[in-house]
Amino acid sequence: MLSIGEFSKICQVSAKTLRYYAEIGLILPAEINPENGYRYYAVEQLETMLLITRLKSYSFSLDEIKQIITPKVWSEEKLAVALTQKKEAVKKHLRECEKSLDRLEHDISNLKEGKPIMSYLDDIDVQLAEVPPMYLLSVRKMVETGNFSDEYGLCFGKLFGRIQKEGLTIAAPPMVLFHSDEFTPFGLDTEFAVPIREYVTGTRDFKAGLCLKTVAKGSYALLSSVYAKQTQWAAQKGYACAGALFEVYVTDPSQVSGEEELITEVYYPVKKL
Repeated sequence: MLSIGEFSKICQVSAKTLRYYAEIGLILPAEINPENGYRYYAVEQLETMLLITRLKSYSFSLDEIKQIITPKVWSEEKLAVALTQKKEAVKKHLRECEKSLDRLEHDISNLKEGKPIMSYLDDIDVQLAEVPPMYLLSVRKMVETGNFSDEYGLCFGKLFGRIQKEGLTIAAPPMVLFHSDEFTPFGLDTEFAVPIREYVTGTRDFKAGLCLKTVAKGSYALLSSVYAKQTQWAAQKGYACAGALFEVYVTDPSQVSGEEELITEVYYPVKKL
């Protein structure tokens, strides 16, 4: 048997942490002296503690780890699936870090050249465009911030499924309209739509009219900068927002090899003040 101090030293985990792990039922002492309350761990528990530390390094939560090390709940097969999912999450995080690194290098380069850090906004082109009337086949719902990726696939899958089933004709690339007046953590009033030539049950007239238009290339994360530039342009030129902002997805994200190939048209309906 190992005292809590010995166990702590070998596993490089503080005694305070071990007591907390025992409190939440993650790893319990093999024996507690009833007279003095001293805690002892079995040598066999060293491997369990090392597994806990390893899974923590992969960013598993303590609740997830607790389930994994419970033999009746988990199997080696389920563990392999969990590790594979975590691997994909880590790879995604790594890609995001690489993007952040690229932006940092770009900003540092601009600052060294005497350019403002936000000078990239000068490269965003804004034009006035008249959007013709169209019929939209759409799904409108409240979407929470973290669920947009899933909802894109779900809603557009449903729309394209109906288009194929009923033999409808697609008139333009798919689009998303944002009807919410403000960004909230409870969700955005979002309409997923596909322009079609036929007027059938479930379609609606869409007349955006005069809009500010920007063609954006690259990650969807950059679109907020486009909206900021369009808002500035409208204020400077004497225009006001006149309807729901919308995005048209010229390229299918599932058909490109990287985000740099994405092309999105961003529209900001306006009226002259």
